[in-house]
Amino acid sequence: MSWPFRLSTPIYMSFDRRPDRQEALRRRLPTRGLNALLVTHVPNVRYLTGFSGSAALLLVTLERTVLITDSRYALQARQEAGAVADVEIEPTNLWDRLRRVIDEMESGNGAGGITLGFEPDHLTVALAGRLKSAFTGRAEPVEGLVEELRITKDTQEVEAIRSAGTLAVEAVDAVLHTIRVGDTERAIAGRLEFGLRERGSEWHPFPTIVASGPRSALPHALTTERPVGRGELLLIDFGAQLGGYCADLTRTVVVGAPPDGRQLEVFDAVRAAKDEAVEGLRPGMAGREIDALARNVLEQRGFGGAFTHSLGHGLGLEVHENPRLARSSEVPVPVGAVVTIEPGAYLEGWGGIRLEDDVVVTQAGAEYLSTPSPELLAL
Repeated sequence: MSWPFRLSTPIYMSFDRRPDRQEALRRRLPTRGLNALLVTHVPNVRYLTGFSGSAALLLVTLERTVLITDSRYALQARQEAGAVADVEIEPTNLWDRLRRVIDEMESGNGAGGITLGFEPDHLTVALAGRLKSAFTGRAEPVEGLVEELRITKDTQEVEAIRSAGTLAVEAVDAVLHTIRVGDTERAIAGRLEFGLRERGSEWHPFPTIVASGPRSALPHALTTERPVGRGELLLIDFGAQLGGYCADLTRTVVVGAPPDGRQLEVFDAVRAAKDEAVEGLRPGMAGREIDALARNVLEQRGFGGAFTHSLGHGLGLEVHENPRLARSSEVPVPVGAVVTIEPGAYLEGWGGIRLEDDVVVTQAGAEYLSTPSPELLAL
């Protein structure tokens, strides 16, 4: 695929699944004793309506979908969400407008009042106070109503993640050829982030991690001004975003010299763990079972204690979504889920190696959405 990448229209425009998503949510409301849900988590608002702004209250009832946002987004909200939601523009206080919308609904509903659910994971104490002022009826915290719908990706969502992954691989491949001994971690990160944006990435889903030498043993290292030494490991964890959808990848290379025996040994163990997880993954397996596929390989190779995090996580409008591929997860991974596979081995004082790619779960197993790195590259 040539760059710059472009999604010329929002991903829902070729076949609009937003009404189906809203109807699926409506069917779930009575199962929780609700007839309305207040959606405050921005990715959930985007999933249901297409609205990409940073400030919104979304009220979904059994009959209506009302998007409330401020005057900064007056045109944008109508363009992005007007076909599937009643857009209310509030120049001062969104919560005051929410109260008026609910009052109007209740006054026109002879069957009774609103029983409202809200997203407790995405409502601060301060905002909970505003909700209490805006709505005096019964309000119930409900977790995961929208997030559970988001686990299963449709074809357009999968293709957006695939495109983001392809873009990200092209960007990192171009930057790898420029890396030299003495380059700082921060300079490498800057060149990569420029390459991602140059190719069309809308933003960076998370701060780029570039960790060299012994610092590569820190799974979530902060990128610093440390210069890369000859023969050192260089771990790069990065992402891209297209149409709001994220890719999340990690590459580990050696700078300025051929890899030594220890580096090749650890890399081969991590690669074997990733291959086992990708090849063995089947829909319906619990997250802990998929994690165990990779973990068992590393344990057999003597690096079980060096694999200090979970195997992976869901990927979509957020870089960390359900389902989790973790030792504690009993949740089955369904067809249509997109997850990262990212085993690693981290040895204090020596360094670490992580390999990460994105896959979609199909009836036949796991399908790569990004091109994996086949060998330990020497730059």
